[in-house]
Amino acid sequence: MTAPRIQTTTVGSYPVPEWLAALPSEQALVDATRVVFDIQRQAGIDLPTDGELYRFDVNHPDTNGMIEYFVHRFGGVSARVGRPETAAFRAKTEMRFRSRPAAVVTGPLDEGTLNLPEDCARAASVAGGPFKFTLTSPYMLARTLLDRHYHDFAGLTLAIADALAAQARDLDCACVQVDEANVPGNPDDGPLAAAAINRVLDAVRGTKAVHFCFGNYGGQTIQAGTWGALIGFLNSLRADHLVLELAHRPLSDLDALRDLRPDLDIGVGVVDIKVNHIETPDEIAAALERAERALGPDRVTYAHPDCGFWMLKRSVADRKIAALVKGRDLYLAR
Repeated sequence: MTAPRIQTTTVGSYPVPEWLAALPSEQALVDATRVVFDIQRQAGIDLPTDGELYRFDVNHPDTNGMIEYFVHRFGGVSARVGRPETAAFRAKTEMRFRSRPAAVVTGPLDEGTLNLPEDCARAASVAGGPFKFTLTSPYMLARTLLDRHYHDFAGLTLAIADALAAQARDLDCACVQVDEANVPGNPDDGPLAAAAINRVLDAVRGTKAVHFCFGNYGGQTIQAGTWGALIGFLNSLRADHLVLELAHRPLSDLDALRDLRPDLDIGVGVVDIKVNHIETPDEIAAALERAERALGPDRVTYAHPDCGFWMLKRSVADRKIAALVKGRDLYLAR
């Protein structure tokens, strides 16, 4: 079948099923991942994700464990964070929404015990078709660490990029998505963030996507900024398409995106994951109409939620997923 002109996808995380949290095991994780894929495919999602269920950490409910899952597995990094490390991290002015570092860099950083290809293979075994696999941006990870080794933020960021790139080479999936929720509020770091993200993208064998949002820390937006300030940065990425938070952003952000290079496909967020309101198909269709009116015909290639679903109830997430597809179909039928 011919793919629709605008495809639907999800961003990454899905609410952890209560039965998996109550009795976790490898088999339960495989079964839960199968359920997450089936929910999306039955709703009609074109490019589903695995739900990132294995990354959830009950000790880090504000971030779903998306940071700790990576940094605690890197070599050269210690998860032992005491009073001195916490005090040193709090003295940094750029990360006031975190009260302590995710970990401490104590030596040369390497892949350590991180094994994303194994996680991707688990997803592939139950995906039932093409799927997207996600990983957190090296720039975002670096911002959460206390560096006791490099004493150079750029050096640390690029070391993380090299470790992730080594893993990205062996990810067997239709699309790899790099997630970045920090640089939208720090556009001056765009060149460094782009250099690090591009190292990861260059290692990917399939389609390459980058997801950007203005933060989802415990359901709160934590980065101030606009897409207009990031156009040069976005155009420097060696990606195939962007996955952008736009569901509750001002219309001026859409106007700014007209300056994206023409070969860079645009994915627009049309589902707000920070509220329990279930968007109607008419609301989704109207959002897509606004986006194409601002960006021009055939510039929108993906419709998706603004971010992951991890903090919502499953009943809410499932209905938002269904509404996304129905709204896309309604818009394309006009």
